[in-house]
Amino acid sequence: MAAARVMIDPSVARASPLAPSRTHAFGRVTVEWAKVRELALKQLNHFISLEPKVLKGDDPEAVHDMRVASRRLQQLLDLLDPEPPKEIRRLRRKIKACRRALSEVRNCDVQLKPVEKALLRKRTSHREVQEAIRDYLAERRSQSFDRALDKLSQVHLARAYVRLKAHFNWNRAASGQDGSGRDELPQAARLTEELAAEPFEKRVGAALEKAWYEYEAQLATSRDDRDAPALHRARISARRLRYLIEVLHELGVAGSAEVLLWLRKLQQHLGDWHDLEVQEKMLVEMLARPKFLQSHLEIAMAVERLILRHRAVKKRYVDRYFGMTLDSAESQRLKDWVGNLLSSESAASPR
Repeated sequence: MAAARVMIDPSVARASPLAPSRTHAFGRVTVEWAKVRELALKQLNHFISLEPKVLKGDDPEAVHDMRVASRRLQQLLDLLDPEPPKEIRRLRRKIKACRRALSEVRNCDVQLKPVEKALLRKRTSHREVQEAIRDYLAERRSQSFDRALDKLSQVHLARAYVRLKAHFNWNRAASGQDGSGRDELPQAARLTEELAAEPFEKRVGAALEKAWYEYEAQLATSRDDRDAPALHRARISARRLRYLIEVLHELGVAGSAEVLLWLRKLQQHLGDWHDLEVQEKMLVEMLARPKFLQSHLEIAMAVERLILRHRAVKKRYVDRYFGMTLDSAESQRLKDWVGNLLSSESAASPR
């Protein structure tokens, strides 16, 4: 199947950034690609600015924000350069490695928050159970953070930042205004040539088509196979689609704000389900320690009852997820919106 080209019907929007591209001031690269580059540089700077806060070790929001920034940065990298050279693939892996290094830390932070909140209340039922869970999670968080520091030190993030920033400076390379000559930024110059040769709306259309078909495929799989891995893959595909549509929203594509609201709602819902999945896994591992089980049998039994109660909550989340994706008007609106963007190419393509 030929890649779709994203275009906007003039009746929907008078002026769309995905209408025929406008030439950038540097001559060949379009205004739209210049905007995507600006978004990529902004996200790269945001990503690196979070490193000192993360390394302090006591800022859960910084850990979360760095992981989110890494995903958005990867989305912009893939849009600008879907078939990058070896060096850029290596730098992309470093971004992903940072996120993965912080994954366990983030999971502990998410689980600690409600426990600590419950313990702040004067009257808390099962205080001993909550305290045992808090102590276990805090110790696990400390150990996972130490491992994360070791992994982050191997990434050499500052060096990766400098290289990626040079990669995004294709407009300076193309104009010869980078101060060092075009030949000293070969990857940026290559990217300039590629972006000038391929229409903006065609590449964005191909990216949207790929993300949409992956999203639909994972939704269909999760309906046939309701186990946790299938639901998790659906969650990831929804997140990737959302981040791509966020770029389209930044470019002013009509209707993107409305569908983004629903995708955020879906992602939050699946995120809450996922938090319960992670909680169950951690609590089971907590109970699996022989010394703890032997010394705190009553607490262990209370934790087991908590796991069973949360399994019932998880089931309700799953049922609600299928209602959201199968029967809701918001889900149909998203499908229609994506379909209208992608179908415009087939009408415009020569037979």
